[in-house]
Parts: sequence; C-alpha cells; structure tokens
Amino acid sequence: MSTPTPTTVRINPSEWNAQFRFDHAQLRPAPREVLTIAGQASVDDDGTVLHEGDVGAQLSLAMHHIEEILATADMTLADVFMLTIYSTDIPGTLAAYEALTERLDAHGATPPAALIGVAALALPGLAIEITAQAGR
Repeated sequence: MSTPTPTTVRINPSEWNAQFRFDHAQLRPAPREVLTIAGQASVDDDGTVLHEGDVGAQLSLAMHHIEEILATADMTLADVFMLTIYSTDIPGTLAAYEALTERLDAHGATPPAALIGVAALALPGLAIEITAQAGR
C-alpha cells in the first residue's frame, strides 16, 4: 500500500475538516505521472444505475470504481491529491459520508476535496458522481 510521500506537507489552518478526512491543502513534490479519473458513479458494467434512492450505497460503489481504476494504475487512495464529489442530495451524502471516510482511513489518505451540490447528474437516478486526480 502506498502512502503520501514523506515530503507531503499537510496544510490545515483549522481542524473542522478532519472529520471528513480531507486537508485544506497539500504541498507535494511534482508527480512524474498524473492520473485523472472521470466521474465515477453507481453503475454496472453496462452503465445501468444501481442503488437508486440509496445515497450511501451509491457513494460506496463510486469509490469502489475509483479504487479499481487506481489499482489498474498501480496506485491507491493515498496517491489521490484531489477528490470532487457531486451530489444531488448534500444532507444524504453527509449522512452517508462514512462510506467514503472508511476507505480513505484504510489508506491514511486525506486528499483535498470538494462536495458540490448539483440539480442533476448524467443518468436519471444518480445521486453521486466522484472525480479524482492522483499522482506518483
């Protein structure tokens, strides 16, 4: 399992963010490679929406897809330097946020992140879509 490099400086002028497992900022050395991950959602291999109405399950499956992509690139969540979570249900997402934080905790990862409320996502029934950027 990879972890943030020892030269990563975590910048947190306040601590309210710790419960959500993100740093306000991170100063990292320039990566040799950058992996950009398009919006991942709760869909099967055919693009059919799964877990409609269950924000927690959608959040978990989207993170699972991100972890699969990272593994294919020989990376983990510890290599992620930015997460953007799009949600049609911010209160529901916050209530189910442990589905994300437990995965981050498993890798000691605290990437800067943004949770953005949107009116709709690409497919009817989706409540969550997550993009990520990773590097090594």
